[in-house]
Amino acid sequence: MIWCVEDDSDIREIEMYALNSAGLETRGFEDGISFMEALKKETPDLVILDIMLPGMDGIEILRKMKESVLYSRIPVILATAKGQEYDRIHGLDLGADDYIVKPFSVMEMVLRVKAVLRRSQPQQVSRLLKAGGLIVNLDEHTVVADTIRVQLTYKEFELLRMFLSHPGMVFTREQLFSQVWDTDYMGDSRTLDSHIRTLRQKIGEYGKMIETVRNVGYRWEADYDK
Repeated sequence: MIWCVEDDSDIREIEMYALNSAGLETRGFEDGISFMEALKKETPDLVILDIMLPGMDGIEILRKMKESVLYSRIPVILATAKGQEYDRIHGLDLGADDYIVKPFSVMEMVLRVKAVLRRSQPQQVSRLLKAGGLIVNLDEHTVVADTIRVQLTYKEFELLRMFLSHPGMVFTREQLFSQVWDTDYMGDSRTLDSHIRTLRQKIGEYGKMIETVRNVGYRWEADYDK
């Protein structure tokens, strides 16, 4: 799935039409806010991101993505105007995978998208996260504990994914709220504690691996020995 973030509806429709014609699925967004909201529920294979967007511009969006544990590996192609060389260089420095300059040919855009997709695939981490008999399938969005299927909510799944992706790493409450709830506001700390408590219960014996770090947050024990 390729996401096109472009406030000009004509350009956005051209991008999506060309990609669809090349056999790629697409989804369009007219601003950064709707795009970031959608990221909470779904992960695209690649993003074509216009720099000049209303409200939250492309550079700010790119920075947020690359700073996020959940979104940093999503390939990004910047769409820039001819006079935006500084933004283009800045975007590449932040971690953008490529760029296209407006006005661009749709053929060039499609070829660049396919090239970035090819390059990004070998760099992807394993799509299975494991700890003993606990298996998290990132592609199927499923969790199995000792052959038993575990039903998790979206936020419980994202918490478990963060922990298993970085065993031994302490996540502060602020980091967990920022990455899973996508907000800098801490909110009611009982919300996080409640999700952790329920997650521990659902994954059974493996729940003891989620360690409470007093006055800091939580982490997954690096060495599992059931």
